Amino acid sequence: MKAAIQTESTVKMHFVNRSPAIRQIYDRILEISRGFGSIKEDPKKTSIHLVNRSAYAGIQNRRDVMVLTLKSTTDIPNERIFRRLQASANRWYLEIKLTSPEQVNDELTDWLEASYRISG
Repeated sequence: MKAAIQTESTVKMHFVNRSPAIRQIYDRILEISRGFGSIKEDPKKTSIHLVNRSAYAGIQNRRDVMVLTLKSTTDIPNERIFRRLQASANRWYLEIKLTSPEQVNDELTDWLEASYRISG
């Protein structure tokens, strides 16, 4: 129980001096992710990883923007993805900037679920 309390306070630290929308985006991503199966929040010094068996989402919070990094087996040609890195023949890391919870829509949910599935 103590570890859960410490983890939560560490997660909370990522939202200090951030727009309330950033926490709303995070909560929406968590709610959707829990629908895929079990997940673990793994806070780091500069980010939060959401983990299935391995990390499937990386979250870096700025004051008014969340940068969400997802895994993919292919590049996804979409204007919402502002940075992409091909790590290997079948692994891409795709970064999306989010500024409002409404941006966590069906399209993003599909990408999030695909990332969750390949991390299991």
